[in-house]
Amino acid sequence: MRPTHYNNLVPEAATSEIPTTTAPHHRFTLRQRIILRIIIAVGYWFIRLIGPTLRVCVSREEGAQETVDQRPLIVSFWHACMIPATYVCRDIGVRVMSSNSYDGEYMGRIIRKFGFVAVKGSSTRNAVRALLGLRRALHEGWTVAFTLDGPRGPRRKVKPGPVALARSSGVPLSAFHMAVDSAWVLNSWDRLIIPKPFSRVLMRFGKLIPVPADATDADLDYYQQDLQNSLDRVCEFAEANIKKVGSAEFPYSAKSNAS
Repeated sequence: MRPTHYNNLVPEAATSEIPTTTAPHHRFTLRQRIILRIIIAVGYWFIRLIGPTLRVCVSREEGAQETVDQRPLIVSFWHACMIPATYVCRDIGVRVMSSNSYDGEYMGRIIRKFGFVAVKGSSTRNAVRALLGLRRALHEGWTVAFTLDGPRGPRRKVKPGPVALARSSGVPLSAFHMAVDSAWVLNSWDRLIIPKPFSRVLMRFGKLIPVPADATDADLDYYQQDLQNSLDRVCEFAEANIKKVGSAEFPYSAKSNAS
């Protein structure tokens, strides 16, 4: 394992938001804005306080990305892993697609406090604009990330955006899952995982998937299924081995993005 110091903040210029046209703030009612502020404050401080207590092991398939902060890559994971992923992948300037919905607004504001950069759009609205912004970020050398079953499901089903972006950018696909041994799981569409203090976390990366620039639309279906299979594999592996974290086989990772 080759450590780098992921507690260091990325430069301000690196985390300035990619210009996009956002909906005006007054699209929310006064009550919604008050609740939004409360959710953002609580969410931020929860992750900030719980995150350092998590005991994380990073595991990889052969041919997977070598470090958490490797870039540029197109990284995919499930919406349920948002909270532990926000902490482990903090302060490395990852670009993410953020929807204009109420849920997207508070999640976007929380993750920006952890060094992520939001690009407005979603799989259902403004998708083309957002994908152009993400492609620009890839060309600038940044990693972009997708919560592939967001914003509203279906749960654990891959959408085509990352594969199309990989073809147009020449940047390979990566996927990971994070299993937590002690967590609150919300009764929501995504079964959101909220880690309890001092939980063990197993972060499993799948092998990189390159998509050739000359891939046909029919080929994209194959690569989309390949990405689905990768996410299914890393989910199964992480959830089957989470109790082994801390053993000689799955040692705790150094406090770094390169673990």
